[in-house]
Parts: sequence; structure tokens; C-alpha cells
Amino acid sequence: MELFPYLSALLIEEVERRPNQVVLRTRVRAMTGCCRCGHSSARVHGRYVRRLRDVPVGGLGVVIELCVRRFRCENPACTAVTFAEQIAGLTTPHSRHTPLLRGVLTQIGLALAGRAGARLAAVGGLTVGKDTLLRLVRSLPEPEVGKVEILGVDDFAFRKGRHYGFDRHGHPPAAVPLRLP
Repeated sequence: MELFPYLSALLIEEVERRPNQVVLRTRVRAMTGCCRCGHSSARVHGRYVRRLRDVPVGGLGVVIELCVRRFRCENPACTAVTFAEQIAGLTTPHSRHTPLLRGVLTQIGLALAGRAGARLAAVGGLTVGKDTLLRLVRSLPEPEVGKVEILGVDDFAFRKGRHYGFDRHGHPPAAVPLRLP
């Protein structure tokens, strides 16, 4: 079993250890890239360096510096003139985190959200802002809501600001669940 299975598509050219992180300088092994239209291309249009944060190892943050190639799509029917190569299990368009790190941060965000989640992440060697955690939680799809069979109503007021939750004689109401058809 490999330690980093999602790095198998990359050539690691250099590993640099800094005081608080490890930087992996990498490039893709494949000679061609695949466009979203499904055609592969070997015509390189340009290159740029993409920095992806990954889960910490041994208390040190991991940064993957990936040399990404842009290719020209050779399919005349394709609307994309150029495209950037994507590595399955490692990159998603416009993301600065690996899917593994994104999953960890999402779970921290679901458990604690905001400032408390950012503090917990810092203990684990991850620097992340409270807004990023909240954004990850908000980006999740809404869970499926099942059929509601019993609905309980326990808070009400007869007049705004007066006798909240009590009848006009000062008695609390009896809790009666509503049965839905």
C-alpha cells in the first residue's frame, strides 16, 4: 500500500523541508492531456505552477507545487481552445486543496464550524480561516428530508410581548403533538 496513492501520476523532482512544511515539486508523468470533450492532445500551449495544500504529515504541512501544462485541443468541434491538465484524485478546477484535505476540512467545519474549527485545525497542523470552513460547509448538498409524521409545536404567544407561551389565565399550555396525514 502506498503512502500517497494519488501522487502515483506525478514525478517528484524535489522535496524541500521548511521549518513548518514540506514542499514537493512535481510534474505529471503522462505525455498527453485529456480535454473535457474526451480527445487527448500532445500540443503543449504553456505551463504554470499550481500550489496545492495537502493533509499534514508528522505535524508538518504539505504543499504540492505542480507544474501544470496547458494543451491545445485538437478537436475542431470542441468549444475549448486550450485546457489545463487535471490529475484524478489530486486536482479539481480552481481548487487550492487536494480532495483529501478538502474532506478533512469539511468534517472539521461540520463538527465545529467557524473559529472553533480553525483552532482545532491549527492543532493538527492546518492553517485555515473560519470563513473557509463555513464556505466548505455551505457548499455541501442539502441532505434528503424524509416524511414528517409528527410535528410538535411548543412555543407560541397570544400577544406579541405579553404572556409568552401561557394562556390568558397564566397557565402553561398542554403539549399536544400534531399528527400529519
